[in-house]
Amino acid sequence: AVRDPEDLDARSSMHLASVFAGIGFGNAGVHLCHGMSYPIAGNVKTHSAKGYSVEHALVPHGLSVVLTSPAVFNFTAPMCPERHLEAAEILGADIRQVKREDAGAVLADTLRQFLFDLQVEDGLGAVGYSKDDVPALVKGTIPQV
Repeated sequence: AVRDPEDLDARSSMHLASVFAGIGFGNAGVHLCHGMSYPIAGNVKTHSAKGYSVEHALVPHGLSVVLTSPAVFNFTAPMCPERHLEAAEILGADIRQVKREDAGAVLADTLRQFLFDLQVEDGLGAVGYSKDDVPALVKGTIPQV
């Protein structure tokens, strides 16, 4: 769907996946990545999102969610390394020799490579944030989690 916008089957499958994700959020609560996405999108100053024809700074919701996911999954992995390894495997990682304590790093690295292959921005710095912005991003995240 990303590489070939004319592929209606791929686009339909992505749409269905997003519906399933929405159902999951409705039943499981909001994950850290999602909670942190609101201030990332809301405090943007200069970023121009690829593929959007707007005259103002914009970090689209999906991008604002995925930007923090490698770091978040590295942080959350010790709570349930099996699920993190399963996610890494689904994204293509060979987990046969991976130790449980490495689950977060493996998932984070696998996700970073997946996003790199899709030409997605990497990290908050890529959308214009710096260390000076962290207090405002934290302040905007706290009500979400």
